[in-house]
Amino acid sequence: MPVQAGVDLDLVLADIETLVSCESPSDDLDAVARSADVVAALGERLLGVAPERIVIDGRSHLRWRFGEPTVLLLGHHDTVWPLGSLRRHPFRIDDGVLRGPGCFDMKTGVVMALHAVAALPDRTGVSILITGDEELGSPSSRALIEQEALGCAAALVLEASADGGAVKIARKGVSLYRIHVTGRAAHAGLEPERGVNAAVEAAHLLLAVAELGAAAAGTSVTPTLLRAGSTTNTVPADAEFAVDVRVRTVAEQDRVHAALRALPATLPGATVRVEGGPNRRPMEPEVSADLFRAAVAIAQEAGLTPFEGVAVGGASDGNFTAALGVPTLDGLGAVGGGAHADDEHVIVAMIPERIQLLQGLISGARA
Repeated sequence: MPVQAGVDLDLVLADIETLVSCESPSDDLDAVARSADVVAALGERLLGVAPERIVIDGRSHLRWRFGEPTVLLLGHHDTVWPLGSLRRHPFRIDDGVLRGPGCFDMKTGVVMALHAVAALPDRTGVSILITGDEELGSPSSRALIEQEALGCAAALVLEASADGGAVKIARKGVSLYRIHVTGRAAHAGLEPERGVNAAVEAAHLLLAVAELGAAAAGTSVTPTLLRAGSTTNTVPADAEFAVDVRVRTVAEQDRVHAALRALPATLPGATVRVEGGPNRRPMEPEVSADLFRAAVAIAQEAGLTPFEGVAVGGASDGNFTAALGVPTLDGLGAVGGGAHADDEHVIVAMIPERIQLLQGLISGARA
């Protein structure tokens, strides 16, 4: 089943099976290293050259460069699925639907990128970067991604599509915080009045933090993990909670950041310390507009299935490239659904179309 010259769907599916069958939970460095071995071998067979293997803080990333980068293809081979998930969700294809842990997010996209570039008659200016810690927030690969994207005319992100095959033209930004409260311990029965209750102070703060959200602006400020105290009969001397912030605009991200950093204590004697800040800046629609128009034109000319461009709440490594001002289009990988869930799946018939779209975007960005 040819896609373009040199690309065969049966081989693509076999390579997806190989990659999905190598489990790669992000927090298991050995598993991610084994997965990197598999990706490297697939890429070397297809591209004729071994990747540069970059290990940072024990995490394995792979990069292929064909001359000075003009177009960056960006993906990741780590997943959220723990070791042993294949026993419950083995790789399979039934009635045109491919299943297996990590198939949608985003091992199919990794294989598509390798096959798309391998079939190009000229690879000059193409860089492929496959990281191993995206599901953790890219702590070790962020600088590598930003370095590779600088100066590029386009960053094409092989994350899975949105519903119905839509590509992602905007993503919310993410800020992550941990708020620490220090009080003073005292016996809860004998002299509670001598204490400063860090749990009560945290409760005041938690309510104030939740009020920083702005639904009309698309801003959510969500307190999450909460901990306080050490024993049931002691006034808590310390407490802490985490906060997850999602925003559509940089202005909103900055507003929430300033407000969180200025949080005052309510109880006399309590102190507050705020750690954290923006993890990913928002990917705003302007940075993807030209690439989206090009993608629509390519699809129309080639007779591909029409698709929309949508804004989504989740973040990706595309947020990093967009924040640099590099034109970025996301969601160019697999069409399907169920990311991180038991029904994770990919529509096989759409794989050839997305490879063809990717090839068109690469060629256009280098023109």
